[in-house]
Amino acid sequence: MILVTGGTGLVGSHLLYKLASEGEKVRAIYRNERKLSNIKNVFSCYTADYMPLYDSIEWLQADILDIPSLTRAFNNIAYVYHCAAFVSFEPDKYHLLRKTNIEGTANMVNLCIAHHVKKLCYVSSIATLGNPENLKEITEETEWNAEANNTIYAITKYGAEIEVWRGSQEGLSVVIVNPGVILGAGIWRYGSGNLFTKAYKGLKYYTAGSIGLVDVEDVVGIMIALIKSNITNERFILVAENWHYKDFLQNLAKALNVKPPEKLASVGLLQIGWRLDWLNHKLFGKRRQLTKNLATSLTQEKRYSHTKIKECIDYNFKPVSKSITEIGALFLKQVQ
Repeated sequence: MILVTGGTGLVGSHLLYKLASEGEKVRAIYRNERKLSNIKNVFSCYTADYMPLYDSIEWLQADILDIPSLTRAFNNIAYVYHCAAFVSFEPDKYHLLRKTNIEGTANMVNLCIAHHVKKLCYVSSIATLGNPENLKEITEETEWNAEANNTIYAITKYGAEIEVWRGSQEGLSVVIVNPGVILGAGIWRYGSGNLFTKAYKGLKYYTAGSIGLVDVEDVVGIMIALIKSNITNERFILVAENWHYKDFLQNLAKALNVKPPEKLASVGLLQIGWRLDWLNHKLFGKRRQLTKNLATSLTQEKRYSHTKIKECIDYNFKPVSKSITEIGALFLKQVQ
Protein backbone atom coordinates (compact mmCIF):
# COMPACT_ATOMS: atom_id res chain seq x y z
CA MET A 1 0.00 0.00 0.00
CA ILE A 2 1.05 3.60 -0.68
CA LEU A 3 0.94 6.41 1.90
CA VAL A 4 0.55 10.05 0.80
CA THR A 5 0.96 13.03 3.13
CA GLY A 6 -0.20 16.51 2.16
CA GLY A 7 -3.07 15.09 0.13
CA THR A 8 -5.14 18.27 0.43
CA GLY A 9 -2.40 20.36 -1.21
CA LEU A 10 -1.76 20.90 -4.91
CA VAL A 11 0.83 18.17 -5.48
CA GLY A 12 -0.76 15.70 -3.07
CA SER A 13 -4.26 15.98 -4.52
CA HIS A 14 -3.11 15.58 -8.13
CA LEU A 15 -0.90 12.68 -7.05
CA LEU A 16 -3.85 10.99 -5.35
CA TYR A 17 -5.93 11.28 -8.52
CA LYS A 18 -3.16 9.75 -10.61
CA LEU A 19 -2.54 6.86 -8.19
CA ALA A 20 -6.24 6.13 -7.72
CA SER A 21 -6.90 6.22 -11.47
CA GLU A 22 -4.10 3.66 -11.93
CA GLY A 23 -5.78 1.33 -9.45
CA GLU A 24 -3.17 1.66 -6.70
CA LYS A 25 -4.07 0.94 -3.07
CA VAL A 26 -3.63 4.31 -1.40
CA ARG A 27 -3.93 5.70 2.11
CA ALA A 28 -3.97 9.48 2.49
CA ILE A 29 -3.68 11.42 5.72
CA TYR A 30 -5.29 14.79 6.32
CA ARG A 31 -5.39 17.22 9.26
CA ASN A 32 -8.41 19.36 8.48
CA GLU A 33 -11.63 17.76 7.21
CA ARG A 34 -12.70 21.04 5.59
CA LYS A 35 -9.76 20.84 3.21
CA LEU A 36 -10.98 17.55 1.73
CA SER A 37 -13.05 19.77 -0.57
CA ASN A 38 -9.75 20.74 -2.23
CA ILE A 39 -9.26 17.16 -3.33
CA LYS A 40 -12.75 16.90 -4.79
CA ASN A 41 -12.23 20.17 -6.64
CA VAL A 42 -8.94 18.89 -8.10
CA PHE A 43 -10.47 15.53 -9.06
CA SER A 44 -13.32 17.36 -10.83
CA CYS A 45 -10.73 18.98 -13.12
CA TYR A 46 -10.08 15.55 -14.58
CA THR A 47 -13.53 13.96 -14.60
CA ALA A 48 -17.11 14.72 -13.56
CA ASP A 49 -17.47 11.18 -12.21
CA TYR A 50 -14.72 11.45 -9.59
CA MET A 51 -16.42 10.05 -6.48
CA PRO A 52 -15.58 6.36 -7.18
CA LEU A 53 -11.88 7.31 -7.31
CA TYR A 54 -12.20 9.50 -4.23
CA ASP A 55 -13.92 6.70 -2.31
CA SER A 56 -11.26 4.17 -3.36
CA ILE A 57 -8.71 6.05 -1.23
CA GLU A 58 -8.38 5.14 2.45
CA TRP A 59 -8.64 8.42 4.36
CA LEU A 60 -7.07 8.78 7.79
CA GLN A 61 -7.04 11.88 9.95
CA ALA A 62 -3.50 12.30 11.26
CA ASP A 63 -0.78 14.88 11.78
CA ILE A 64 2.90 14.51 10.91
CA LEU A 65 3.65 16.14 14.28
CA ASP A 66 1.49 13.65 16.21
CA ILE A 67 3.41 10.38 16.51
CA PRO A 68 0.51 8.11 17.66
CA SER A 69 -1.82 9.09 14.79
CA LEU A 70 1.05 9.03 12.30
CA THR A 71 2.15 5.58 13.45
CA ARG A 72 -1.31 4.17 12.66
CA ALA A 73 -0.99 5.53 9.13
CA PHE A 74 2.07 3.35 8.47
CA ASN A 75 0.36 -0.01 8.90
CA ASN A 76 1.12 -2.22 5.84
CA ILE A 77 2.75 0.68 3.93
CA ALA A 78 5.39 -0.13 1.30
CA TYR A 79 5.94 3.27 -0.38
CA VAL A 80 5.60 6.83 0.90
CA TYR A 81 5.14 10.16 -0.88
CA HIS A 82 5.80 12.94 1.63
CA CYS A 83 4.16 16.04 0.11
CA ALA A 84 3.06 17.75 3.32
CA ALA A 85 4.72 21.06 4.14
CA PHE A 86 4.02 24.50 5.53
CA VAL A 87 4.72 27.25 3.02
CA SER A 88 5.26 30.79 4.27
CA PHE A 89 7.75 33.61 3.83
CA GLU A 90 6.53 35.55 6.88
CA PRO A 91 9.35 35.97 9.43
CA ASP A 92 7.05 35.46 12.41
CA LYS A 93 6.13 31.99 11.11
CA TYR A 94 9.72 30.72 11.42
CA HIS A 95 9.19 28.43 14.41
CA LEU A 96 6.04 26.91 12.91
CA LEU A 97 7.91 26.36 9.65
CA ARG A 98 10.74 24.60 11.49
CA LYS A 99 8.35 22.40 13.44
CA THR A 100 6.27 21.33 10.44
CA ASN A 101 8.92 21.06 7.76
CA ILE A 102 11.89 19.76 9.76
CA GLU A 103 10.40 17.96 12.76
CA GLY A 104 7.49 16.62 10.71
CA THR A 105 9.85 15.25 8.06
CA ALA A 106 12.07 13.72 10.76
CA ASN A 107 9.00 11.90 12.10
CA MET A 108 8.19 10.60 8.62
CA VAL A 109 11.74 9.39 8.08
CA ASN A 110 11.88 7.66 11.46
CA LEU A 111 8.60 5.82 10.86
CA CYS A 112 9.67 4.85 7.32
CA ILE A 113 12.76 3.22 8.83
CA ALA A 114 10.84 1.57 11.68
CA HIS A 115 8.24 0.11 9.29
CA HIS A 116 10.77 -0.99 6.66
CA VAL A 117 9.29 1.19 3.91
CA LYS A 118 10.76 0.29 0.52
CA LYS A 119 11.17 3.87 -0.73
CA LEU A 120 10.36 7.44 0.30
CA CYS A 121 9.79 10.25 -2.21
CA TYR A 122 10.15 13.68 -0.62
CA VAL A 123 8.83 16.84 -2.26
CA SER A 124 11.29 19.64 -1.57
CA SER A 125 11.83 22.86 -3.54
CA ILE A 126 14.30 24.66 -5.76
CA ALA A 127 14.51 27.09 -2.82
CA THR A 128 17.02 24.70 -1.22
CA LEU A 129 19.47 25.01 -4.11
CA GLY A 130 22.35 27.44 -4.12
CA ASN A 131 22.52 30.63 -6.14
CA PRO A 132 25.73 30.67 -8.24
CA GLU A 133 27.38 33.85 -9.42
CA ASN A 134 27.47 35.10 -13.02
CA LEU A 135 24.02 33.67 -13.82
CA LYS A 136 25.37 30.13 -14.10
CA GLU A 137 22.77 27.42 -14.60
CA ILE A 138 21.62 25.87 -11.32
CA THR A 139 21.93 22.08 -11.14
CA GLU A 140 21.53 19.43 -8.46
CA GLU A 141 25.21 19.92 -7.67
CA THR A 142 24.86 23.65 -6.91
CA GLU A 143 25.75 23.90 -3.24
CA TRP A 144 23.55 25.50 -0.59
CA ASN A 145 25.08 28.65 0.86
CA ALA A 146 24.17 28.94 4.54
CA GLU A 147 25.61 32.49 4.62
CA ALA A 148 23.32 33.76 1.85
CA ASN A 149 20.17 35.78 2.52
CA ASN A 150 17.93 32.70 2.38
CA THR A 151 14.21 32.81 3.06
CA ILE A 152 12.93 31.14 6.22
CA TYR A 153 10.99 28.73 4.00
CA ALA A 154 14.18 27.73 2.17
CA ILE A 155 16.05 27.24 5.45
CA THR A 156 13.42 24.87 6.81
CA LYS A 157 13.05 22.91 3.56
CA TYR A 158 16.82 22.50 3.49
CA GLY A 159 16.64 21.24 7.07
CA ALA A 160 13.97 18.77 6.00
CA GLU A 161 16.23 17.51 3.21
CA ILE A 162 18.95 16.89 5.79
CA GLU A 163 16.52 14.61 7.65
CA VAL A 164 15.78 12.70 4.44
CA TRP A 165 19.49 12.27 3.68
CA ARG A 166 19.97 11.15 7.28
CA GLY A 167 17.37 8.46 6.62
CA SER A 168 19.29 7.32 3.55
CA GLN A 169 22.38 6.88 5.75
CA GLU A 170 20.31 4.68 8.05
CA GLY A 171 19.27 2.36 5.23
CA LEU A 172 16.13 4.03 3.86
CA SER A 173 15.85 4.26 0.08
CA VAL A 174 14.94 7.86 -0.83
CA VAL A 175 14.47 10.21 -3.77
CA ILE A 176 14.04 13.97 -3.49
CA VAL A 177 12.37 16.17 -6.08
CA ASN A 178 13.02 19.91 -6.20
CA PRO A 179 10.19 21.48 -8.21
CA GLY A 180 10.06 25.08 -9.31
CA VAL A 181 6.78 26.99 -9.14
CA ILE A 182 4.18 24.28 -9.74
CA LEU A 183 1.28 25.15 -12.01
CA GLY A 184 -1.92 23.22 -11.45
CA ALA A 185 -5.69 23.58 -11.32
CA GLY A 186 -8.28 23.08 -8.61
CA ILE A 187 -6.93 25.06 -5.63
CA TRP A 188 -7.27 28.78 -6.25
CA ARG A 189 -7.09 30.44 -2.82
CA TYR A 190 -3.41 29.82 -2.05
CA GLY A 191 -0.23 28.50 -3.62
CA SER A 192 0.37 28.91 -7.33
CA GLY A 193 -3.37 28.70 -7.97
CA ASN A 194 -3.67 32.06 -6.23
CA LEU A 195 -1.49 33.54 -8.98
CA PHE A 196 -4.35 32.84 -11.41
CA THR A 197 -6.79 34.42 -8.96
CA LYS A 198 -4.65 37.55 -8.61
CA ALA A 199 -4.08 37.79 -12.35
CA TYR A 200 -7.83 37.49 -12.95
CA LYS A 201 -8.52 40.33 -10.52
CA GLY A 202 -5.92 42.44 -12.32
CA LEU A 203 -2.19 43.07 -11.94
CA LYS A 204 -0.61 46.40 -12.85
CA TYR A 205 3.05 45.51 -12.35
CA TYR A 206 5.55 42.85 -13.34
CA THR A 207 9.11 42.46 -12.05
CA ALA A 208 12.45 42.08 -13.82
CA GLY A 209 13.40 38.63 -12.48
CA SER A 210 12.83 35.13 -13.76
CA ILE A 211 10.97 32.05 -12.52
CA GLY A 212 11.31 28.29 -12.96
CA LEU A 213 7.96 26.71 -13.90
CA VAL A 214 6.60 23.16 -14.11
CA ASP A 215 3.17 21.57 -14.55
CA VAL A 216 1.82 19.61 -11.57
CA GLU A 217 1.09 16.64 -13.83
CA ASP A 218 4.78 16.51 -14.74
CA VAL A 219 5.76 16.63 -11.06
CA VAL A 220 3.36 13.82 -10.20
CA GLY A 221 4.33 11.70 -13.20
CA ILE A 222 8.02 11.98 -12.39
CA MET A 223 7.46 11.18 -8.70
CA ILE A 224 5.64 7.97 -9.60
CA ALA A 225 8.28 7.03 -12.16
CA LEU A 226 11.05 7.56 -9.60
CA ILE A 227 9.31 5.45 -6.95
CA LYS A 228 8.90 2.61 -9.46
CA SER A 229 12.49 2.90 -10.72
CA ASN A 230 15.72 1.47 -9.35
CA ILE A 231 16.97 5.04 -8.77
CA THR A 232 17.74 5.68 -5.13
CA ASN A 233 19.36 8.33 -2.93
CA GLU A 234 19.27 10.99 -5.65
CA ARG A 235 17.69 14.41 -6.05
CA PHE A 236 16.16 15.95 -9.17
CA ILE A 237 15.30 19.49 -10.23
CA LEU A 238 11.83 19.60 -11.79
CA VAL A 239 11.65 22.75 -13.91
CA ALA A 240 10.18 22.55 -17.39
CA GLU A 241 11.15 26.06 -18.50
CA ASN A 242 12.66 29.26 -17.14
CA TRP A 243 10.54 32.34 -17.87
CA HIS A 244 10.81 36.04 -17.12
CA TYR A 245 8.08 37.29 -14.79
CA LYS A 246 6.85 39.69 -17.46
CA ASP A 247 6.19 36.87 -19.94
CA PHE A 248 4.67 34.66 -17.26
CA LEU A 249 2.23 37.26 -15.92
CA GLN A 250 1.25 38.45 -19.37
CA ASN A 251 0.55 34.87 -20.46
CA LEU A 252 -1.57 34.37 -17.34
CA ALA A 253 -3.60 37.44 -18.24
CA LYS A 254 -4.04 36.25 -21.82
CA ALA A 255 -5.28 32.82 -20.66
CA LEU A 256 -7.81 34.52 -18.37
CA ASN A 257 -8.94 37.12 -20.92
CA VAL A 258 -7.96 40.07 -18.74
CA LYS A 259 -5.67 43.06 -19.19
CA PRO A 260 -1.98 42.15 -18.73
CA PRO A 261 0.38 44.06 -16.43
CA GLU A 262 2.22 46.77 -18.33
CA LYS A 263 4.42 48.52 -15.74
CA LEU A 264 7.79 47.35 -14.47
CA ALA A 265 8.07 47.37 -10.68
CA SER A 266 11.53 48.84 -10.14
CA VAL A 267 13.91 47.73 -7.39
CA GLY A 268 13.24 51.03 -5.60
CA LEU A 269 9.48 50.51 -5.73
CA LEU A 270 9.82 46.98 -4.34
CA GLN A 271 12.06 48.26 -1.53
CA ILE A 272 9.41 50.80 -0.57
CA GLY A 273 6.74 48.14 -0.95
CA TRP A 274 8.18 45.63 1.50
CA ARG A 275 8.78 48.35 4.09
CA LEU A 276 5.17 49.55 3.83
CA ASP A 277 4.05 45.93 4.05
CA TRP A 278 6.09 45.49 7.25
CA LEU A 279 4.60 48.67 8.70
CA ASN A 280 1.09 47.52 7.86
CA HIS A 281 1.81 44.25 9.66
CA LYS A 282 3.18 45.99 12.76
CA LEU A 283 0.45 48.60 13.03
CA PHE A 284 -2.62 46.62 11.99
CA GLY A 285 -1.59 42.97 12.31
CA LYS A 286 -2.04 42.30 8.60
CA ARG A 287 -0.35 39.18 7.19
CA ARG A 288 2.84 39.85 5.30
CA GLN A 289 2.43 39.91 1.52
CA LEU A 290 5.84 41.22 0.46
CA THR A 291 8.87 40.48 2.62
CA LYS A 292 12.40 41.78 2.06
CA ASN A 293 13.58 38.37 0.81
CA LEU A 294 10.65 38.04 -1.56
CA ALA A 295 11.17 41.55 -2.95
CA THR A 296 14.80 40.64 -3.67
CA SER A 297 13.97 37.30 -5.30
CA LEU A 298 11.44 38.92 -7.65
CA THR A 299 14.27 40.82 -9.35
CA GLN A 300 16.79 37.96 -9.58
CA GLU A 301 17.68 36.11 -12.76
CA LYS A 302 17.98 32.35 -12.18
CA ARG A 303 18.14 29.46 -14.61
CA TYR A 304 17.46 25.90 -13.52
CA SER A 305 18.59 22.80 -15.40
CA HIS A 306 16.39 19.74 -15.92
CA THR A 307 19.11 17.75 -17.68
CA LYS A 308 19.53 15.15 -14.92
CA ILE A 309 15.89 14.02 -14.78
CA LYS A 310 15.61 13.90 -18.57
CA GLU A 311 18.71 11.73 -18.77
CA CYS A 312 17.63 9.41 -15.95
CA ILE A 313 14.05 8.66 -16.99
CA ASP A 314 13.87 10.20 -20.50
CA TYR A 315 11.00 12.51 -19.56
CA ASN A 316 9.47 15.18 -21.80
CA PHE A 317 7.91 18.12 -19.96
CA LYS A 318 4.63 19.72 -20.98
CA PRO A 319 5.22 23.18 -22.53
CA VAL A 320 4.52 25.88 -19.94
CA SER A 321 2.43 27.91 -22.38
CA LYS A 322 0.13 24.90 -22.80
CA SER A 323 -0.11 24.47 -19.01
CA ILE A 324 -1.08 28.11 -18.52
CA THR A 325 -3.75 27.91 -21.24
CA GLU A 326 -5.27 24.69 -19.89
CA ILE A 327 -5.25 25.81 -16.26
CA GLY A 328 -6.64 29.21 -17.21
CA ALA A 329 -9.58 27.52 -18.95
CA LEU A 330 -10.28 25.41 -15.86
CA PHE A 331 -10.07 28.50 -13.66
CA LEU A 332 -12.67 30.31 -15.77
CA LYS A 333 -14.89 27.22 -15.68
CA GLN A 334 -14.71 26.77 -11.91
CA VAL A 335 -14.49 30.33 -10.61
CA GLN A 336 -16.54 32.49 -12.95
